[in-house]
Amino acid sequence: QVQLVESGGGLVQAGGSLRLSCAASGRTFSGYVMGWFRQAPGKEREFVARVTWSGLSTYYADSVKGRFTITRDNAKNAVYLQMNSLKAEGTAVYYCAGAWTSNQYASRWPCWGQGTQVSIAS
Repeated sequence: QVQLVESGGGLVQAGGSLRLSCAASGRTFSGYVMGWFRQAPGKEREFVARVTWSGLSTYYADSVKGRFTITRDNAKNAVYLQMNSLKAEGTAVYYCAGAWTSNQYASRWPCWGQGTQVSIAS
């Protein structure tokens, strides 16, 4: 099993940028599809972005496409989410997750971090 720890959250003004990091431990990290999800208060957890184990294929939710970039560094057991042009509606707890197959359904991702809070002031 892979253990995931997120960092990089904080408070930022709308239009600003943040870079989230996810540090992974465990021997199976390089085989995992890695992703980011977010959950705002009172809402369901929603898919944000994912990247395949090779790092060559990525997929984004329409709401973040063109503004967010997901990358991974298998040598460092890390995944990143660069978030630009942030919007107030993006305020949420952001979670790093791992799965064996590419999909956008939170219930199908078995491995989760504890989350990091991102607050965007309008």
